[in-house]
Amino acid sequence: MTWTLTGFADEIDDDLDVQIATLQAAKLRYLELRSAWGTNVADFSASQLHRLEESLRDAGIGVSAIGSPIGKIPVGAPLDPELDRLRRVAGTARQLQTQIVRVFSFFIPEAEDPGRFRQQVIDRMGALAEVASQEGVVLAHENETGIYGDLPERCQDLLVSVGSPALRATFDAANFVQCGVRPYSDAYELIRPHLLYLQVKDASLATGEVLPAGQGDGQILQTLAALRDSGFDGFLSLEPHLPADGRFGHLAQPERFRLTVSALEDLLRELSAPWA
Repeated sequence: MTWTLTGFADEIDDDLDVQIATLQAAKLRYLELRSAWGTNVADFSASQLHRLEESLRDAGIGVSAIGSPIGKIPVGAPLDPELDRLRRVAGTARQLQTQIVRVFSFFIPEAEDPGRFRQQVIDRMGALAEVASQEGVVLAHENETGIYGDLPERCQDLLVSVGSPALRATFDAANFVQCGVRPYSDAYELIRPHLLYLQVKDASLATGEVLPAGQGDGQILQTLAALRDSGFDGFLSLEPHLPADGRFGHLAQPERFRLTVSALEDLLRELSAPWA
């Protein structure tokens, strides 16, 4: 088993050439595509997509997943435009030779009980999964703060209730911490049967500040150890999110990205877990 490192390169710079140069310097052979040139992947023109495809091919960098914004809309917003947007994103995924598309389970109105929206969210995620199946992609649900699937119990219920092989899960430790959850202790066993890939960022339970892996309360070392022992064979995707006004704000964005790569590699060395 050798894990493959990837990451959200748009946190390095808007410019694709800078993204590629930083990935190459860090010896990463993949990126998780969310945006380039300030344009979200869901809004790429044909010419932008062609340019990106050529640049990545020339650099020897593959696309591990599409970091789409699908489902990051209010739960009451019209669904048909989101289904159409997923079809466009799925076409992009196929062109870039990845099957994985990250998605979200809709923002819930503040001060409302998320349980009131359970069936509505399940129906909507089921519709997204049906489109994904038709389009030949697999959706990876992220436990984002503020959406229906922010807590591990709701994530598990959503995945089991939809019950589609086209809907699986990511695991974002920092997002769980920001919801007051201990990621390994409280979430790992619930999410592991559905896990497609791991998003890597840490956070402080006291302040919510995002930190490099192993420097917060995200129990990332324990999670990685459990994944190693269970034979997990997916991507580890770095999503730095280090705030410009935080303790690493004095570093330029490419330096912050490299710092998060080094922090993850330190944990992998501690576990004697090979990566590429």
